[in-house]
Amino acid sequence: MTTLPHRPNAALLVIDMQVAVIATAHDRAAVIANIQNVIAKARAAKVPVIWVRHADEGLVKDSPGWAIVEDLLPLDGETIIEKAYPDAFEATDLEGHLAAGGIGRLYVTGAQTDACIRSTLHGGFVRGYDVVLIRDAHTTEDLTRWGAPPPGQVIAHTNLYWRGQTAPGREARVVSTEKLVLP
Repeated sequence: MTTLPHRPNAALLVIDMQVAVIATAHDRAAVIANIQNVIAKARAAKVPVIWVRHADEGLVKDSPGWAIVEDLLPLDGETIIEKAYPDAFEATDLEGHLAAGGIGRLYVTGAQTDACIRSTLHGGFVRGYDVVLIRDAHTTEDLTRWGAPPPGQVIAHTNLYWRGQTAPGREARVVSTEKLVLP
């Protein structure tokens, strides 16, 4: 249903599952297990897995914290997108990779729910992609000391509002890891 012509394929985005990013993430072990499950489903269905990795002055490239967690490692040949902004499309070659693969539907997992996940969901949607959030395969850290709701509420709210997103010719959905069926 995407508005992008000739883009019938799908891809899985695994966003910022890096050592420092998820060190204190909410429900970390369960989210990693769910992402492992989603990755296995994607690979079995021949859906490309695209890894997104953040770097900036607080998360220095090639530092131990910048690395993708050992429980989730890309296979040889899987695309890794390096980014410096919350939206994985911003100033990266993500769009080029998706266009080359005829990809018009994105399945989104990773961290941080209230930053890079949310920005990438919207970034893809406004660019014409169908965007599916895997409701139990994204997480964030506790930012309550700065006035944010507890992380479980941030995740639940993101799942709630993403289900209600609408735009002409595009689909926004939320699905659990268990109920996920990839093309």
